[in-house]
Amino acid sequence: MSGSLEKSLAVLEYLSARPDGAPLAAIADDLGQIRSGCHRTLQELVKYGYVRALPLKGDYALTTKLASLGLSFLSKSGVVDIAQPIIERLARSTEELVRLAIVDGERLTLVAKAQGAKSGLLYDPDMGIELRLSCSAAGHAWLMTLNEEDALEAVARQGFGQPSNFGPKAPTTIKALLTMLQQSRKRGYSMLRDVYAAGMSAMAAPVQISGEKARGVVIVAGPSQRLTEERMLAFGGLLREAALELAQARHASPLLKSAHLGTWGNVLK
Repeated sequence: MSGSLEKSLAVLEYLSARPDGAPLAAIADDLGQIRSGCHRTLQELVKYGYVRALPLKGDYALTTKLASLGLSFLSKSGVVDIAQPIIERLARSTEELVRLAIVDGERLTLVAKAQGAKSGLLYDPDMGIELRLSCSAAGHAWLMTLNEEDALEAVARQGFGQPSNFGPKAPTTIKALLTMLQQSRKRGYSMLRDVYAAGMSAMAAPVQISGEKARGVVIVAGPSQRLTEERMLAFGGLLREAALELAQARHASPLLKSAHLGTWGNVLK
């Protein structure tokens, strides 16, 4: 990757986590870039419409162009058209939030959702985020489809993260993680409480045809006080049926069809 392209992508990723914008000095210092060079990169991104300079503070922020490209890609991929009726049906049956995450190499990214809860406490995290493999129900549902070596390599590359950022029951050792993955394999889906976040429960099943790699993950999530262990066990059959239905429809979506490819189209080994 060329130096200028690498710096531009680093700036875009940095600003994507700061919707209110950030000053030049903070961007350059946090990314380890020389301020004059970072300023030139920002000016190029402004020129092509990806970044705007905020008039009052002099900070820089993303425009909606990058988000628009992503939404256009998802729309043309067909994945939302295929998935939405299926996850909406599951959301109505469980009366909880249902989401679909796509496998992109060793990343899981949320691309579609349906809210089934009609009242009370709603759980609805950000869409488009990259999920932590070691402590998310989606991560466990995907990892359980891999052999132990590949699963641990994927987790090692992403890391366990800071324990303070996740729930009190989040695994912090390989032994603890492997135990949880073994339980998920026996069950056919992952089922976590107070792991990704305190007070949150989630369950997930891989979108996978036998003999093929998983293309995505279907997740049901909600507050632990409502989405109890008993309810999750009762929803297990519905969850697996929805995941299988999505897997069988994989060839209708270029995104689902190519999910066995790695990030940026590199084939996983």
